[in-house]
Amino acid sequence: MAKVLHVFNTISRLRERYYAASAGKQSLIKLLSEAEAAEQVYNSNAIENSTLTLEETEKILLQINLDRYITEREIFEAKNLARVVSYIDTKAKEQELTLEVMLSLHKMLIANIRDDIAGRFRQDGEWVRVASHIAPEPKEVVGRLEKMLERYNADSHENIIKRIALLHLTFEHTHPFVDGNGRIGRVLNNYLLIREGFVPVNIKFIDRKMYYEAFKEFDEKGTAKIMEEIVGKALTNSYHKRLAYLEGAHIMTLAEYAKEHNISHSNLINKANRQTVEAFLEKGVWKIGVLHKKNNL
Repeated sequence: MAKVLHVFNTISRLRERYYAASAGKQSLIKLLSEAEAAEQVYNSNAIENSTLTLEETEKILLQINLDRYITEREIFEAKNLARVVSYIDTKAKEQELTLEVMLSLHKMLIANIRDDIAGRFRQDGEWVRVASHIAPEPKEVVGRLEKMLERYNADSHENIIKRIALLHLTFEHTHPFVDGNGRIGRVLNNYLLIREGFVPVNIKFIDRKMYYEAFKEFDEKGTAKIMEEIVGKALTNSYHKRLAYLEGAHIMTLAEYAKEHNISHSNLINKANRQTVEAFLEKGVWKIGVLHKKNNL
């Protein structure tokens, strides 16, 4: 419990620093969001077994021709998700999350991929399975999602990490759509974070094994400890990255930092993975922001 409280307190402090550092820097914040969009798209699609690399994802979003054949589906998966990611940055601040919003986001995501199922929940006879988990029958979908939102809103006194983790697990357990559940579920995480004044998170492909362990824990025990850890680390990572830029830090790789300070690089990586140092992943590379040569460790 002490570890969980520490993460909650850390997020609170980082959020306060972010608000202070972001004053008058909307153009920089916009650039950071645009630069991160491709990473969010790449990671979310990779978790769902897309073959696209981050570089290929960036090229698709910039409408640059690729060096190999890519299926039309993967191209639309990248473009559509990027559109959704950009859309919620504004939409989340304007409208609370409802079932209608979920359907609208799903329609944007699946357009030109599966138009027959885009923008609607599963119907009679449309069962889905993920690994050994068979999702509830279609007629239960709407009721389960309504209860999910009711609980999320009723638990407003709880820490945002616990609320997001539980909502995400409940949404994925329900699997309300025929296709696109994982991508939409991660979009909803950020919709709610943005709406409540937090920064969006990017659940990384490299954490996929732990991510699926979180679903297994929820299915077998009904608990959300692993997902809370994932969301907490992703949120601190997002704040560390933004603060490094907004506070004007000198950004360097952890390898460079370790060499400059004559400390163990592997030890630094371990601390970065635990988010006990203000490090962040950017394009698959661990980096850290150093303010006025201050030792961040």
